[in-house]
Amino acid sequence: MTPRDALEHLWMLAGCDPSALDMLRVEGDDPALPSVFRVGSLAVASIGAAGLAAAQFHRLRSGLTQRVSIDVRRALTAFRSERYLSVEGGAPIELRHPVTGHFATRDGRWIQLHANFPHHLDGILRVLGCSGEREAVAAAIRGWDGAALDETLAQAGLCAALVRSPQEWAVLEQAKAIASLPLFEIERIGDAPVELPAGRATRPLEGVRVLDLTRIIAGPVAGRTLASHGADVLLVNGPHLPNIAPAVIDNGRGKRSATLDLRESAACETLRSLALGADIFLQSYRPGALASRGFSPEALARLRPGIVCVSVSAYGHRGPWRERRGFDSLVQSASGIVWDESVEAARGSGVAASDAPFEAPRPLPCQALDHATGYLAAFGAMVALARRAQEGGSWQVRLSLAQTGRWLRSMGMVESGQRVPDQRAEDVADCLEMMDSPFGLVRVAAPAEQLDLTPAYFARPSVPIGTDAPVWAA
Repeated sequence: MTPRDALEHLWMLAGCDPSALDMLRVEGDDPALPSVFRVGSLAVASIGAAGLAAAQFHRLRSGLTQRVSIDVRRALTAFRSERYLSVEGGAPIELRHPVTGHFATRDGRWIQLHANFPHHLDGILRVLGCSGEREAVAAAIRGWDGAALDETLAQAGLCAALVRSPQEWAVLEQAKAIASLPLFEIERIGDAPVELPAGRATRPLEGVRVLDLTRIIAGPVAGRTLASHGADVLLVNGPHLPNIAPAVIDNGRGKRSATLDLRESAACETLRSLALGADIFLQSYRPGALASRGFSPEALARLRPGIVCVSVSAYGHRGPWRERRGFDSLVQSASGIVWDESVEAARGSGVAASDAPFEAPRPLPCQALDHATGYLAAFGAMVALARRAQEGGSWQVRLSLAQTGRWLRSMGMVESGQRVPDQRAEDVADCLEMMDSPFGLVRVAAPAEQLDLTPAYFARPSVPIGTDAPVWAA
C-alpha cells in the first residue's frame, strides 16, 4: 500500500467527497525510517487526511478550493515531534523514566513497563517489592513469569504489556473485539439544526471552539492539529493529574490552558458551562470515566445539541481490556508490532537468538500509533463538523491506539525496511521551526500538511498548565 493509497482509503472510509482527492498531492514512499512497517504511509494518510478535511471545511464556509500537499519526510518529522523538541538550544528532552522499558522475565519472555507517572511507578514497585533503580526492577522481574506479571499489573490498574507475537494477540478476546470495530466511528447521536461557525472564515476552523480534555500525545495531537487550522482550543487538565513536560511544550502549541478538578461539583458545573459554548469535546479518559461524572456523549448532546464528541482510548470501547490503561508503546508490545520488528532485527543482525526468536525487543522508530490516532481524531472531528454543516445533528467520533495499530499492520510490511538510516534533527532541519514561548525559545516540528490558501500554523505558543482561566475567549 503506497502512502497515497492509504490516504485515499482513509478518505473514502469516512464517506468524504472523492472529487476532493483531485486537489491532493502526495510525495515519497516507504521505507523512510528504519522499520518493517509502513509508518510513512500511516503518517501521510493520517496527517494528509486531516489537512484535506480542513481544506474541505474551509470550502464549505468560503466557497474557495485549494490544493493540499503532503510528503513522507515532513509527515514523519511531525510523527516524531517530541524527539526533535529542544528548548533554548538544548538537546532533545527525554520523556521516559529509566524504569520505563522492556525487561526479561523468568520464562524467557519480555514485559514492558510504563512508569513515567510517579503513581504508576510507585504501584509497580509495590507489586515487585523492590526499590526504584532499574537494576533492582530488572532483578525483581526475573523472578516472575511474563504472563503472570502482565495480568497482576493489569489487575492493579498499572501500565504494562507482555510482548506478544501476532498469533498470541490474535486469539485474545480483546484482539477479537478490536477486529469487530472499524478504524474509526463517526456516528450521529442526536438531532440538531444545520450549523456553521459564525463570522469570517480566513482560516478553516476560525470560530470553532474545542474543549481538549487530553494529556500526553494522542489526544493532545488532535487538539494541536485543530488549533493549527484556526480553532480556539481550551485545554482543561485536572490540577492533580501528572503531565510530562516535553509533551506539554510540544503538544500545547496553539492552545490556552486551564485546570478543573472534576472530583468537585463546582468544577463539573464550570465544565458544563464550557461545553454549552463548545463545538468539539475532545477527551482521552478511559471509556466510561467521564460518563460517570455526567459527560457522556449522549448527555453532552442533550446539553449542547450539535456538539461533536471525540473519544480516544488505548484498547477501544469494546472487549475485556476496554478499561485497561495503555500507551502507544504498550499497545505496540501487546499487539505483536514489537514482536515483528524484533524478529526482523534479529534476522538482519545475523546473530541467532538462543531459545527465543529475538534477543531484545525493538519498537517502532516513533510513537506512530499515538500520532496517527491524534491526526485521525482531528480528521474525524472535521468530517463530523462538515456533516453538521450539511445535515445537522450531534456527532460522536471514537478511535483507539489498538484500532490504529491494526490498520498499520493491514498495510503490509516493507522488505529490508530496517536498513534505511534513521533521521536526526539536522537531517530534517527544514521541517522544524522556532517559536518563542514562556518556556524559552523552542525548536518544534512544523505542521506537515501544506494548504495553498490557508497554511497551518500556531497563533499562540504553548503555555504552562493552568495559565488561563476556564472561560472562552471573548
